[in-house]
Amino acid sequence: MEAVTGLDGCAVPTVHPDKVTAVREAAPADSELSEVTSVFKLLGDPTRTRLLYALLEAGELCVCDLAAATGLQEVTVSQSLRMLRASKVVIGRREGRNVYYRLLDAHVRLLLDITREHVLHAPGEGKS
Repeated sequence: MEAVTGLDGCAVPTVHPDKVTAVREAAPADSELSEVTSVFKLLGDPTRTRLLYALLEAGELCVCDLAAATGLQEVTVSQSLRMLRASKVVIGRREGRNVYYRLLDAHVRLLLDITREHVLHAPGEGKS
């Protein structure tokens, strides 16, 4: 009796061994993948993402201004900023009793811009 291959199964182990090798060599290490996914987990929360977009727009804001701009409670803003700061996505600058937060660097800005552009583009219009 002949072996049956499923519809999405390959008849041979690797069809393009050179591409498979290239992918394996370029693949990020597990520790790097863990860090990347943690950034996406941070963005997976609408509250934190809302705060990041507020900082993207304003540049730098204190907790009270972030709460007012986003309609969130100050305690919620503080808790979210603590996570964002620990993950090196935002940085704070103390001025008297206030701490002013901003995006850590241009990479965070780029990530937010590209993600929003990806979400807003209309599929099938030749954009990529």
